[in-house]
Amino acid sequence: MLNYLDALRLIENEFQLLPKNIIEVTLLDAIGLTLAENIYADVDLPAFNYSSMDGFVIKLSDEIKEWNITGEISAGNFKEYPIDSFSAIRIMTGGRIPSDADTVIPIEDVIESGNNLTLRNEVIIKQFQNIRYKGEDLKAGSAALTSGTLITPHNVSLAAACGKTKLNVYQKLTFGILATGDELIDISETPGEDKVRSSNPYSLLAVINEMKQLPVNLGIVKDRKELLHNAVSSFLNSELDVLMTSGGVSVGKYDYLKDVFKESGIETIFWRVNIQPGKPLFFGKYVNGNKIKLVLGLPGNPVSSFVNFTVFIKPAIQKYYGYESFDYYPAVLESSLKKNDSKRQFVRGKMRYDSNSKKYFAIESSTRSSGNLAGLGKANCLIVIPEDITSLNAGDLVECIRI
Repeated sequence: MLNYLDALRLIENEFQLLPKNIIEVTLLDAIGLTLAENIYADVDLPAFNYSSMDGFVIKLSDEIKEWNITGEISAGNFKEYPIDSFSAIRIMTGGRIPSDADTVIPIEDVIESGNNLTLRNEVIIKQFQNIRYKGEDLKAGSAALTSGTLITPHNVSLAAACGKTKLNVYQKLTFGILATGDELIDISETPGEDKVRSSNPYSLLAVINEMKQLPVNLGIVKDRKELLHNAVSSFLNSELDVLMTSGGVSVGKYDYLKDVFKESGIETIFWRVNIQPGKPLFFGKYVNGNKIKLVLGLPGNPVSSFVNFTVFIKPAIQKYYGYESFDYYPAVLESSLKKNDSKRQFVRGKMRYDSNSKKYFAIESSTRSSGNLAGLGKANCLIVIPEDITSLNAGDLVECIRI
């Protein structure tokens, strides 16, 4: 049976073989997508020298502490005032610096009296202070953002500052989500004595959508080989990139999916991973000419299904686009954890940040049952217990995956 890291590498490697199609989208539609081009500054950033605060701009002379106010410059309303060592120009944040000036004094560091300006006692002025200079951030022609960058609210303004109204980005991957099982009913129905609402697809649809990929709900299929064959065949003939099924891949009498995958021409890359929860994970691929499709058979238990996506598929998507994951945190364990096997366990936990120690702390938050959906809902992380560790004590450092 594969260990976690070997299984993860296999999934990541196969995801890398999926085609990367490039599309052009508007700047705001690019949020959450991955840049497929280099963006270069078309002008110097900043485009001119400007004041970084409200105050007075002068030509510094160490001996002079008093000035005459001879003009005013606000952002977007520049005037080239002549300036000498005895004159000061009132200037607002963003106002362009006159060519003969070299220093901005903050408004709180001076005393105004009519047109006279006096430096407050004990204030020290440094030449060039409070000025942002032309090209300080980027010179015209230099790279502002590089291909492979995840477009986020904090860097989209940089693309806008370079005059980009549209961006070339990698197209979203498309995921089909198929739930299987005679026991499943739609969430709008009331469960009978042996039925359960099909909640797994909604968790998977949500996390795929959160990753800015394109999820498609393929509905529920009963445990009938013919019906499963039809559903898998429909996927193989579709434009979807990845099929994710829920249930039907374990060793039960009616767990037909592995056989259906094989009979449909899907190559098995692995089945089962030495983890808990989520051990009966199937991973395979379908190749027809230059068409490649991936198939992931997730367990039917809701926690197992969610954990499989979080620890395998999410990092594979992130690596596919070439950006770093920020979901992993070192945390100090607040209570002991034990296990009695060689599996890598992903324990549902609660993680918090302590501002005094500047550390994260984590504690187990629910039972480890793979059917405990309520416990998953209360957790905000998965605490990792590696394969070769059976006991962790309070105070030990652990790896947590934010969920």
